[in-house]
Amino acid sequence: MRLWAIGDLHLPGGDKKPMDVFGAHWKNHFERISQDWREKVTQDDVVLIPGDISWAISLENALADLENIACLPGTIVILKGNHDYWWTSLTQLRQRMPKNMYAIQNDAFRFGDLVICGTRGWIIPGSGAAVSDEKVVKIYNREAQRLTLSLNQAKRLASDDCPIVTMMHYPPITQDTVRTGTSFTEQLTAYGIRECVYGHLHGNAIGNAFVGTYHDVNYDLVSCDALGFMLKEIPVNI
Repeated sequence: MRLWAIGDLHLPGGDKKPMDVFGAHWKNHFERISQDWREKVTQDDVVLIPGDISWAISLENALADLENIACLPGTIVILKGNHDYWWTSLTQLRQRMPKNMYAIQNDAFRFGDLVICGTRGWIIPGSGAAVSDEKVVKIYNREAQRLTLSLNQAKRLASDDCPIVTMMHYPPITQDTVRTGTSFTEQLTAYGIRECVYGHLHGNAIGNAFVGTYHDVNYDLVSCDALGFMLKEIPVNI
């Protein structure tokens, strides 16, 4: 089994929503991702998609996008992003999603000798958010608590010390927060997590991403445009 990741697919959700309005490099982006996916991934592999999957507003409209992804090889694990407005009920989603797809929401799943956990995350306070600091701190603290829930379940599933990989949508650390760290990075280090993948960042914001090892945890930005619309392999024998 090999582990891959790519996030922020931004599929149309039943509407004509061409992504090349954000730049010519987005033209036919899902076709390019799909081709790369088929060339790399086998049915025995796991692919992580940490959020912003579809522009759909309702689950009904998002299902076609989920089915299109599920036609690709492997077991697919998805996480909610800030634009996934269709993701309102985890129970309904799990009842209707394709059989080779799993939804992570503040919990964890085990796949063979690998455990995947995660939560959406949030803007890091003091990082130039366009909303009030009070609102940022409130949601940030709530997401830190949800990460704790996810990590606790992951630890229970990884009873024989198999590797745990954490998915988040928002970056748990940026270049601006390397000196101080965050509640997210503190937890990931404390729980002995060795790998965290995240998305959310596009365009110029990619330059503020932290990619590399911080306090024994490796962080990878996997938003699809940051990866050149090609899947990134994540080492599972960390």
